[in-house]
Amino acid sequence: MPMSTAIAHWPADAAPRRAAASGFSFPGAGLTLLPVNEAAPATAPHPDPSDEALMLAWADGDPAAFEPLYARHRLRLYRYLLRQLRDGALADELFQDVWQKVIAARAGWTPGATFATWLYRIAHNRLADHWRALQHRPPAPVDADERTARVPDPDTPERRLSEFEQRRQLQRALDDLPPEQREVIVLRLEQELTLEEIGEVTGVGRETVKSRLRYAMDKLRAHLGSEVAP
Repeated sequence: MPMSTAIAHWPADAAPRRAAASGFSFPGAGLTLLPVNEAAPATAPHPDPSDEALMLAWADGDPAAFEPLYARHRLRLYRYLLRQLRDGALADELFQDVWQKVIAARAGWTPGATFATWLYRIAHNRLADHWRALQHRPPAPVDADERTARVPDPDTPERRLSEFEQRRQLQRALDDLPPEQREVIVLRLEQELTLEEIGEVTGVGRETVKSRLRYAMDKLRAHLGSEVAP
């Protein structure tokens, strides 16, 4: 199974507990974030505005512009956090923290970088704060594979056992990577950011991103076999 396909099919639609219980509301903002596991509303058939256009409209006082922006990025952001943390409760907490920071900083956003780059930079920094506070990265829970594999995927409701095992193998291979290599793999293949965007998110140069990505792919190929896509 190609690497990119395996990652794209990772079960990711795990709702933050508090959001699932009561929605994700911000007093005075006139906004409500849908729970992560709730289907996004149907979109109109005409071309959708870009993330940047929505962000500008929202920052300019149009609260309705936030809803499609959140709908586009909620699953990928949650998946990114879950990949790094391997703990649903922590992913829930940081997911909400990131969106709180996005909402607080929206007025100062400028289209110098894509919205996705800005969003994942906030998430990257929030993860760094989390690890810094702990002073170390604790091991994943012993049942982390089972927990993460049980997260439902709304795009593929019927999952075969072989796919479940492929996901387990993939996550174990990712767990064996150094954190900085794991992050560039997830941002490149799962979030589909460019090398330049990953550099902006992680705070390193393009060549460093390229080197980390190459080493990570070599290790994944060694772990999973030749079916891993370049």
